[in-house]
Amino acid sequence: MEIVALWRYPVKSMLGEPLTSMVVDDQGAEGDRGLALVDVETGRVATAKHPRLWRGLLQFSASGEPGQVHIELPDGRRVPAVERDIDELLSALLGRQVHLASERADGAEVERPAPEDVLEHGVDAQVDFVTLAISGGTSGAKFVDHSPLHLITTATLEHIGAEAVRYRPNLVVASPPGQRPFVENDWVGRELTVGDVRLRVTLPTPRCAVPTLEHGDLPRAPHAVRIPMARNRVEVPGFGTLPCAGVYLEVVDAGTIRSGDRVELR
Repeated sequence: MEIVALWRYPVKSMLGEPLTSMVVDDQGAEGDRGLALVDVETGRVATAKHPRLWRGLLQFSASGEPGQVHIELPDGRRVPAVERDIDELLSALLGRQVHLASERADGAEVERPAPEDVLEHGVDAQVDFVTLAISGGTSGAKFVDHSPLHLITTATLEHIGAEAVRYRPNLVVASPPGQRPFVENDWVGRELTVGDVRLRVTLPTPRCAVPTLEHGDLPRAPHAVRIPMARNRVEVPGFGTLPCAGVYLEVVDAGTIRSGDRVELR
């Protein structure tokens, strides 16, 4: 197996940027999900997991090193994340009062409707949601959903027939020919070596409604979650039996991961 794509997402729930190399440590990829919008009304982190409120975030993209992040707006303008009036600008475009935060508050939460409800009733429907604490498997102050990194294989993507960007992975791994889809399930608790980096697989990645949504120019894709719903519901410790695609990772030995690096399962 080998790394065929690396991604980071400087602002949570905005589109990210491809990389040729990625520095990782116990908090994840350098510059990944270091910023997020916080809903001023609720105090919760804005995420497209709640499509009725926040699917518009997937029409923005973010790129750049920590401290030098730029946000590309839906109209193509690029503005620095440190712009003095960035909160007012983003609030006006999103239709809700938001604050661009650079440090996750203790107990930070997101709102997550069940993807089944979003698919049944539509992205504009008011459906029930649960509130979930984020970053439970990560130290520090980043806005990751759980563990520091997320990986998905080409075998899983090809089986589903969906683009990697819909699942927001940090690492895309090319599987050997004939590898079965959702093979990542079997890796939980095992280690991967990638170049000089050692990773441990922590959990299968539960899927919310995000992969089904428009991502920039990509149209909606209900099958991106319907297929995991039908073919890969697995037990996620602490969360229940959920549709999954890909796995979360923690970093055992820090270092640099490069596109083309060999991936070995131990």
